[in-house]
Amino acid sequence: MSDIVNEAVSALNAKLAGADFDGTAKFDIAGEGCVMMDSSGARAADEDADVTLSADVETFKGIMEGDTNPTAAFMSGKLAVDGDMGMAMKLAAVLG
Repeated sequence: MSDIVNEAVSALNAKLAGADFDGTAKFDIAGEGCVMMDSSGARAADEDADVTLSADVETFKGIMEGDTNPTAAFMSGKLAVDGDMGMAMKLAAVLG
């Protein structure tokens, strides 16, 4: 497991703490691995999810740090969304 994935798990668990997220989502970080998120938090794993968000490391870090707007990244092709778009929007609201 990469340092990027480990950092993502920690950051996402902090953001998901106390949040009402009842679906499953996966961040697929190109060349690094995957992070699964559900009602119990985030963990390093590659499982089926309601929605999969795929991005390169730079885009993912920008989204996590608040420097990159997820919607703008999606519209510009830097963030791919596969699956339930409603769940992706719900996740974006939770991660704020």
